[in-house]
Amino acid sequence: MFNLIKSWLKNSLMAILLVTIFLGISTAGWTPSSSAALPAGNAITDGRSLLRYALPINNEPVRQLQASLEDISNQLRANRRWGSISKDLSKASRVLDQPSKILASVPEERQPQAKAWIEELKSGVNTLQELVKVKDKEKIQQERNQLLNLVTRLEESMVKEFPFEVPKEYSNLPQLKGRATVDIKTNKGDLTVVVDGYSAPVTAGNFVDLVQRGFYNGLEFTRAEESYFLQTGDPPGKDVGFIEPKTGKYRAIPLEILVEGDKAPTYGITLEEAGRYVDMPVLPFSSFGAVVMARPESQVNGASSQFFFFLFEPELTPAGRNLLDGRYAVFGYLTEGEEVLDKLKAGDKIESATVVQGIENLVQPEAA
Repeated sequence: MFNLIKSWLKNSLMAILLVTIFLGISTAGWTPSSSAALPAGNAITDGRSLLRYALPINNEPVRQLQASLEDISNQLRANRRWGSISKDLSKASRVLDQPSKILASVPEERQPQAKAWIEELKSGVNTLQELVKVKDKEKIQQERNQLLNLVTRLEESMVKEFPFEVPKEYSNLPQLKGRATVDIKTNKGDLTVVVDGYSAPVTAGNFVDLVQRGFYNGLEFTRAEESYFLQTGDPPGKDVGFIEPKTGKYRAIPLEILVEGDKAPTYGITLEEAGRYVDMPVLPFSSFGAVVMARPESQVNGASSQFFFFLFEPELTPAGRNLLDGRYAVFGYLTEGEEVLDKLKAGDKIESATVVQGIENLVQPEAA
């Protein structure tokens, strides 16, 4: 049956809508022909890269450095285009030869560490240039990944403050004013996710708060579709979400989506309902392991504790623009454990979930 659905998807946008309705994780409706769900260029499909680009910074040189290093992976997949890789490294080297332009966006107290990272990057680029000469694909990929980790730290050091105010109506909910890393141990192995409060502070804050409470420990993955999604967060018993112990009430989380170019997220409405058919979220459905809030089909503000991992399959949901972007809130990405996530099925279990970094960014409401 699933193979038949996949064949439909190759030929028809309507089939994409049908399969999302069939799987029960899409709101009803249709996207006008003016906003056909087609890929928009070469969409980014690496969650780590998406997280880097989602940082609220404005420094063109460091973005050029990032893009040059990330492109190396594309060239390695494309029949090892060594000449193109050399050009990427030349671009990266030119950026690093003008460190003052990068440091201009780094607060003064963080500049000593930033300068050290820039020196490490220079050395690493030189190493990559030597590896290209001998065409050592495996070592090039390893070194490139290490350098991008340094770029991530460098970019994170440029963030000076939280970029916007969350509407007061959501002040009764936990908020993540930054990022956090969560390790999830399952019966089939370990996963690591980074959740992004810069783009989805209420959604990410709710998740991190529940992790801290131990809410997800012992919960099963309850719904799964191959190459589509894997869902968990449904507690035992009649409740389908988190009940606040102090009030006995269901904690409802609003739909929260930050659009590229916007200064703050849109709340309580899908992008389709807002008439923003061609606008793209900062955190899109284009990566294997996107972490997404689940919600009742007809209630945009009905999310609570259930979330799903998006199992990216280009034939089902094209990267760049699709019928999920703008309808559900992505709030992070898997950064380690892709092979484990690929093996998990309904009935498998989360043994424990732990915040290992960024808990200081969690802001609890004054009256939870």
